Parts: sequence; structure tokens; C-alpha cells
Amino acid sequence: MHEPDVDVLIVGGGMVGASLALALADSPLRLALVEAVPPRAAGQPCYDERSTALAPTSRRVFQALGCWESIAVGAAPITEIHVSDQGHFGMARLAAASEGLDALGHVAPNRVLGRALHERLAGQANLQQFCPARVTGLEDLGDRVRAAIAADQRLDTVTTRLVVAADGTRSPVREQLGLGVRETDYGQVGIIANVTPERDPQGRAFERFTRQGPLALLPLPGGHASLVWTVTGPDSERLMALNDAAFLRALQDAFGYRLGRLLRIGRRASYPLNLVRSRARRKGRVVVVGNAAHTLHPVAGQGFNLALRDVAQLAEHLHGAAVRAEDPGAARLLDAYLAARAPDYRRVVGFTDGLVRLFSNRLPGVTLGRNLGLCALGLMPGLRRRLMQQAMGRSGPLPRLARGLPLAVEGVRQHG
Repeated sequence: MHEPDVDVLIVGGGMVGASLALALADSPLRLALVEAVPPRAAGQPCYDERSTALAPTSRRVFQALGCWESIAVGAAPITEIHVSDQGHFGMARLAAASEGLDALGHVAPNRVLGRALHERLAGQANLQQFCPARVTGLEDLGDRVRAAIAADQRLDTVTTRLVVAADGTRSPVREQLGLGVRETDYGQVGIIANVTPERDPQGRAFERFTRQGPLALLPLPGGHASLVWTVTGPDSERLMALNDAAFLRALQDAFGYRLGRLLRIGRRASYPLNLVRSRARRKGRVVVVGNAAHTLHPVAGQGFNLALRDVAQLAEHLHGAAVRAEDPGAARLLDAYLAARAPDYRRVVGFTDGLVRLFSNRLPGVTLGRNLGLCALGLMPGLRRRLMQQAMGRSGPLPRLARGLPLAVEGVRQHG
């Protein structure tokens, strides 16, 4: 029996794959990371860039990985969330201070997140990186997997005990394995852009349910805000065709004047909104995580936070196996990981899917019930606290990293 080249091969070096590699930095595991797109060199901050809302559990993961300080300097805290239903009386305010918290979450540009992760990965002793490169084939050899990696106009092969597919919604690895997906088309499109309002959001986030769909404005450093506006397909085509001034007028009509006039809009992008779930999250010695396993509607900003809890749970299982000298790709270990994650999947998918359906329904009875529910959040602390626990990723048992704890196993000295 030949010793494999590495113990874990991570396919996809975006925020999810890079976080997993970093989470295993102090384990005895030998890692390889394959990423098709090289990280862009850090330059001047760009106005037109995507941002991610980070739950408190995600902040604790990054603190445990030693990169939160680098992220925090470029992130904005969310100290209050204002929820409203356009044209109706329903409204709720969720404040960090009233819950005894310093922040309900943070918003960080993806550029900041990526740079912090890749700076930490650069000196990681147990990690071999292939970039730019792609996995073009996987062969199951029973006790290991042989991966064909195309890089620099040549083809390499790497054998590994475990392959982790963290390569996104349209995962090539998942497709190679023939796993298939269950897909729900919401008939909606997300428009994203950065906006500069007249008044600094100062930590306030807004979730406004408009006639077109949910509209979120999240605080960014420098007085800017990140826009995610959910609209129907025809509305998307109409709005994307407008010039900046006309688009800002339409956005102002939908959002209102809570931040004064909307002064500037950056480059707009749009993408269809679907719920995509892999039909299986494991096949042999391959496990899929992050968007390759589950891509959610952006309402309530749950997607990346769910993926990061995937990372935290998988890292805990793999590290434990490593210090016990067990096979990291063993079926028993991977099935235990998937069983541990299943309740969180069900809660979050049900939560986001339910919000989309509830706030996209304009029937009078549903509208009235929805608005009464929003008002109840302000009057019933217990209900509000349960909702906030779900939104902040605290509804169930958490892996060690999501509690801000290291992966050290009691009585065993960590490698390195």
C-alpha cells in the first residue's frame, strides 16, 4: 500500500476553502489546495466590490484562526437592524445593546477577507498550493483518491486520503462525481452594488421588504453601504437598463429617506436567486462543503456563515482523526461530520426559504399577519431573542472554532 502524497486535498481556494486550510494549519495533516484564480494583488480599496455579512459565530472562527484583527480594520459593525415592510405598518428594530452585545455582526468587503486569509496561508508549513490550477479528474483507488491537476500547461497527479470540494455553486468536482442538485428557482434576481447615502449608516443595517422583493442596505466603512436588492426578472432588466441617476431614484422610492438622499451608486451586477442543494454531500472519499453543498437566497445573509460552520465542524473532525492517527477520509468519520451538520442545514434552509416565501407573498391575509409579526418582535423579547439567535448562527450546538476555541484535543500536543 503506497502512502498518499497528501492527507487532504481542498479544491477551491476562495473564502471557504482557504478558511479550511487555515483551520488545519496546526494539525499533523498534510494539505494541498487547488484554486483556479490567483488571488489579486492588494491595491487601493475599490468602491465596486462585493461584501459579506459575518455573524458573531463567524467572527469567533476568524478570531480562532488568528486573522480577525486584519479583517476588523476593514469591516463595519452592525449595531442595529431596522426591518420594515414597504407601504405597511410592520416594523421592528433589533439592537445589539438591548441584547447585551457589542455587535449583531460585521460587514466586510470580500477583498479584505480574502487578503487576510491568504496572507496567513502564505507561510503555512503543512500546505502545498496549486494556483492557478484545476482538478480535471478524480479516480477512487479505495484507500485513497488520485486527482489529476492541470497547472502551468502541465498535468500533475496527487494522491490523497480525502478530497474536500469547496469550489462553489456550480462545483466542477460535484459534477464530475455525478451528484446532481435539487434546485428551487425563486423567480428572482439579486442586484448588488455599493451606495453612498447622505448620512453615514453608523452601524445600522436595513432589511426592507419592497414590492419588488427584499432590499438590504448594510453598513460599510467610510459612510458607504452595500446594497442587495431582490427583484423579479422583468424588474431586474428594467432597473439594470437605467442610468445611475434613474436607478438611484428608483432605489430611493423603494428604500425611503432613512439615510437621507442616496448620492452615488457603484457598478451594478445582477444574478439569479435560487436555492441549490447537492443531492448528496459525500461520495466515497469526497465531501462537498460551502456553496458546493448549499447555495441560499441572500435574505438575512446566512450563506457564508453556514459555510464557515461547515469549515469549523469538518476541521474539528479532521484534526481529531489526525491526532488519533486515524484515516481522515474514512466513511465513519465523514458520516459523523455530516450528521453533526444536518440540524444546522435544516434550520437555516428552512429559515431563509420561509422568509423568501413569506415576504414575497402579497395576499392581504398574509401581508397582515406578516406585519403583525414584525410588530410582535418589538413587544415580545423572547420571540425577538429566538429570531436573533437563528440569524446570528447560535440556534444549536456549535463546533469549537465557532465558539472561539482552538482545535486542540485534550491530552494531545498539537503539531508545530
